[in-house]
Amino acid sequence: MKILLVDDEAELVSALAERLSFRGFEAQWVSSGDEAVQKVHENDYDLAVLDVKMPRMSGLELREKLKKIRPAMKYIFLSGHGSEDDYRAGAAEAVCYLVKPVKIEELVEKINQALGRE
Repeated sequence: MKILLVDDEAELVSALAERLSFRGFEAQWVSSGDEAVQKVHENDYDLAVLDVKMPRMSGLELREKLKKIRPAMKYIFLSGHGSEDDYRAGAAEAVCYLVKPVKIEELVEKINQALGRE
C-alpha cells in the first residue's frame, strides 16, 4: 500500500510520513500541489492524504487534477481550518475528512478503511 501525503506544513507532513512508515505503510510526502502532481505521474499510489488549505492549489483542486491521472486512487482530506463548504465538498469527494491535529491512530484507522484493510 503506497500513500502520498500532501501538506504545505513540511515538518508536520514529514512527521506523519515517518509515523505511518513505523506502522507498515509506504508513505511519501510533498509540500505542494505541483510536487504532488509530479509524484503521481511517476508513482502509482493507492491513497492520497491531502491538506485542504494550501497556497496556490487547494486540496480540493489538487484532487481534481490527480483524479485525471489516477482515477482509482482514494483520498482523505485533512484540514486545520477549512470552511463548512470545504467540509461538504471534501466529505463528498473523499473517503473521509479529518480535522487537524489528527491522532495517528485515527488516521491509520481511516487509511485502513479506505484501502479495505478492515
